[in-house]
Amino acid sequence: MEIRWVIRVCVFAVSIGLAFAQHGYTPADVEEGEALFNANCSICHGTEGDAVPGVELGHGRFRRATSDEELGQIIRNGIPRTAMPSGNFRDHQLTTIVAYLRSIAESAGATVSNSGDAARGKMIFEGKGGCLKCHRVRGNGSYLGPELTAIGINRRSAQLERSILEPDAEILPQNRSFRVVTRDGKTVTGLLLNQDMLTIQLLDSTEHLRLFSKTNLKKFAFIDKSPMPSYQGRLSPQDVGDVVSYLATLKGIRAQ
Repeated sequence: MEIRWVIRVCVFAVSIGLAFAQHGYTPADVEEGEALFNANCSICHGTEGDAVPGVELGHGRFRRATSDEELGQIIRNGIPRTAMPSGNFRDHQLTTIVAYLRSIAESAGATVSNSGDAARGKMIFEGKGGCLKCHRVRGNGSYLGPELTAIGINRRSAQLERSILEPDAEILPQNRSFRVVTRDGKTVTGLLLNQDMLTIQLLDSTEHLRLFSKTNLKKFAFIDKSPMPSYQGRLSPQDVGDVVSYLATLKGIRAQ
């Protein structure tokens, strides 16, 4: 199973590298384009780019564009007599949005979660995955990790899968753990709630509120590694696909 994942990751990295080389895009372009897409386009197209019938942005299938230039013009000018409006974007912004669309199309076939079972994924998430020990969904679970009630709005399936298999690959600033070491050698790790000139306030790993005076600490700092364990080898590819499918359904509203 692990060899299969390694092969997928290698193929994905090579394909993305080729795409950048062919189009002249950089990872920074893709990151900026993702932010613009999520802020302006995902409302109609969805985070996966498949919310509009007949349009599969996440798989590089466009009705009226065959080149990056044509795609950029559609984003800028819209499509007359359709729901696609014109966009008030500068040239550089158009380039980054196109870069992002190309990158997600390249990554679409590199995941193991294309046909997961969301209902089974929910059972794994709440059961053997142990995810509620750190995460919270619709009022259930822990405050230690990121709140996931609306994660399906903000993260694509490929990103969710990577977070499960490679949690250290991308850690958002607000999700970093914080560690303090007291003068008597005790170490406490948790979620940083507040810090001022004199004190540090943490929610520790047992979800207890801790207040520390900086004068009583030897050192304190954010931790570069994610507190979340990798599930590579702990869950099967099908299990991972099922969990990702479940997470993708979390849109901030209660399921019917």
